[in-house]
Amino acid sequence: MAGAVDWKSATPPTLADFEIIAAAAWERIEPEFREVCGDLVIRIEDFALDEVLDELDIESPFDLMGLYQGLSLDKKSVLDAPREPDMVFLYRRAILDYWTESGEPLGEIITHVLVHEIGHHFGFSDDDMEEIEEQAAQ
Repeated sequence: MAGAVDWKSATPPTLADFEIIAAAAWERIEPEFREVCGDLVIRIEDFALDEVLDELDIESPFDLMGLYQGLSLDKKSVLDAPREPDMVFLYRRAILDYWTESGEPLGEIITHVLVHEIGHHFGFSDDDMEEIEEQAAQ
């Protein structure tokens, strides 16, 4: 069987691997969409913090693959005090769990979560986000 995975020595993608995949996904997203985000930081964590899960009323950390944290541009003001940059959290273990169940390519899942976290925060429609994802896949 050519190209078969040696499961005895295979390991899941690490946090560093996810950072590389997420950075590549970010670069494939059209510049107009990235500009809306300003100085967005993408963070990779294994799971969301318990406080985040409690605040969102989510029982299992496997049920949250990503989260946008910050103020959208329409709510920011030049008079605002300096604050932490807006961030998108991608939760590695939840994404890996979904990946193993879905059979979809991991890069496509990470791109989907990234686009949707940003898109929902800024009020993009599902059709808009689907188009952004399609362009990022080309």
